[in-house]
Amino acid sequence: MLSRLLTLAALALGLLATHLPASAAIWDSVPDEQLKALDLSRDASPKELFDSLSKRYRAELTKGKLARYWEPIPMDTYLAPTLFYKPPAEPAIEAKREDCVGCHTAVTHGWVKSWEKSVHANLDQIRALPDSDARAYKKGVIVEVEDNLRSQGLLAQGQPLKDVQCTDCHMGVGVAGGNHAKDLRMPDRTVCGTCHVRQFAEAESERDTLVWPQKQWAQGHPSHTVDYIANVETATWAALQQREVAASCTMCHTNQTKCDNCHTRHEFSTVEARKPEACATCHNGVDHNEFEQFMYSKHGTVYQTLGASWDWNIRLADQFASKNGQTAPTCQTCHFEFKGQYTHNVVRKVRWGFLPFKNIADNLDDPWFKDRKEAWVGTCSQCHSPRFATNYLTMMDDGIKAGTNLVEDTRKVVQKLYDDQLLVGQKTNRPPLREPEKDEPGGFSSLFFADKNQTTMVDRTFAEMWEQHVARYMKGLQHVNPGGWTYSHGWSDLIKDQAIINEQDTVLREKAALEQRVNKLEGAKGGTKTSSFNNAAGGPLAGMGIDPLLAGGTLAMLGGGLLVGGWVGRRRRPGGDEH
Repeated sequence: MLSRLLTLAALALGLLATHLPASAAIWDSVPDEQLKALDLSRDASPKELFDSLSKRYRAELTKGKLARYWEPIPMDTYLAPTLFYKPPAEPAIEAKREDCVGCHTAVTHGWVKSWEKSVHANLDQIRALPDSDARAYKKGVIVEVEDNLRSQGLLAQGQPLKDVQCTDCHMGVGVAGGNHAKDLRMPDRTVCGTCHVRQFAEAESERDTLVWPQKQWAQGHPSHTVDYIANVETATWAALQQREVAASCTMCHTNQTKCDNCHTRHEFSTVEARKPEACATCHNGVDHNEFEQFMYSKHGTVYQTLGASWDWNIRLADQFASKNGQTAPTCQTCHFEFKGQYTHNVVRKVRWGFLPFKNIADNLDDPWFKDRKEAWVGTCSQCHSPRFATNYLTMMDDGIKAGTNLVEDTRKVVQKLYDDQLLVGQKTNRPPLREPEKDEPGGFSSLFFADKNQTTMVDRTFAEMWEQHVARYMKGLQHVNPGGWTYSHGWSDLIKDQAIINEQDTVLREKAALEQRVNKLEGAKGGTKTSSFNNAAGGPLAGMGIDPLLAGGTLAMLGGGLLVGGWVGRRRRPGGDEH
C-alpha cells in the first residue's frame, strides 16, 4: 500500500513538474555561455531572461559604425523594423482587437487566410489533440508560452491563453486595441521572443557560443544572430549609391531583425520551417549555394524522392526515431542538432564559417576545432558509422585546405601586380572608390563597382575566386555534392580563375617590359616618353596602329623586331655615313 502511495505521489509530482512555471529553472537548451554573458544564473525567471536578452538586442542592433555613409529607403522599414518602422498615417482609427480580422479580410485577405490556418488562431484545437497525434507536443509549447507570459505579468494566473490575435503581435500582448496610426508596430525578434522566450534565447545564443580561438572571425560571426550588423558594416554595402541594390543584400540579412525569414508570416508554419526550401531563399547562389549543393547530393535525392511520405508534423528531435519520420537528413536535422539536442542555435558545430581562411586551415588541430569535429561525427553517426563520418570529414577538411592554398597562391600574384602598379589603368585612369571603401586588389567591391578601370579583369576574376568559387567549392565538399566540389562549380572554376590571372600576369608584365624598352630607346634619341598602356596620341604604338591590349607575346615579338630593324631611325655619323 505504501509503495503504491509513493508511486502515485511520484507520478503526481512528475505531472506537476510538467506544468510548473518555467521560472523553476532556465531551460538546459540555453547555453551556459549565454547566461554568463548576461550575468544570469540558471534559476533566473523567464522575465529576467527576456528582459536581459531584449535589452542587449536593442542596444546592439544599430545602423552600424558606417551609418554616416548611408540612409534607409522606405523598404528598410520592413527589413529592420526595430530601427525604422513608423505606422502609416492612414487610417487614423482606434482599432479594437476584434476589428482587425474583419477589416483585413477585405483589404489583405491573404494575411487573414494564413493566420486562420496557424496554431496562433487554433490553440484550443491543439489542446484537444490526442497524445497519439504527432502535433501533441505543441500542447507543452502552449503551456510554456503561458508560463512565460505569467512570469512577465502579461497573463493572469490560472487564465489560459485564448488565441494570438493581430494586436498581440502588432500592438502588444494582450492589449484590447490601440490607435492604428500611433500604436502599430512591425514585429521584431523581441516581439516573438515575448512569448517564445526559450527559442529567442537559443537563437540569440549564437553570438555567445561562436568565439573563434584565433579570432578568425569576430565573436558571433558568421551567424543569423548578427547578420544585419554584418551587412550594414560592410564597406561595399555602405558605399553603394544604388540603395535598391543594397536592399537586395539586406533582404537576406534580416534574421537578426525578425523571425519570418524561416517562419513565414502569418502562418508561422513549423512544417515549412523544417523543409530545406525554407532555407533556399538566402542559402543559394554564387557565394553560399548550400541549397543547391544539398539538393544535388544523395541526401537531397532521398529528400526529393521520398520526402513526401515523411510526416513533417513530427517534432524535429523525434524525426529519425519515429515510424513515419525522416530517412535522410535535411538542413534542419543537421544544423539544429548539437550533441543530441535540437535548438535554434545553428552554429554550435561551425568550424569553417562562411569562407575558408588560411588561419582556419592552419589551426584545425586546436581543441576548439577538434571538439566541433567530434560533434559533427555524432551528428553524422545517426545514419553512418563513426569511422565513415570521420573519414569523410577528414577528406572534406583536406579538400578545403587544397582550395584555400590555391586561392592564397593566386592572391600573391594579384597583390604583386597591384603593388607594382601593373593592373590595367592603374597609372592612368583607375579612380578611387567611394567612401568608406578603400582600393585593394581583387576586393569585394570588384563585384559591385566598375567605374573606368575600377575594376579590372584581374580584380574581378580574383574577387569571384575568393568570395564565390572557393565558397561554392567548400559548400560542395561540406554537403556531399561530388560535382559541386570538382567540376560543376568547384575545383575546375578555381583552376580557371588561376589560369586567367596567371595569363594576365604574364601579359601585363611583358607589356611593362616592352614599355621600358621603348621608353629607353626614345630617351636615347631625345624623344618624349610615352606610355604603351594608354596608347596616347602620337605615341610610338599609336603611330603603328597597335592596340596595347594585344597579347603580350605579340608585343614582345614586335619589340624584338623593332630593335632588329633599327626602328629608332637613321642618323649620320660625323663622317657622313648613314646607319
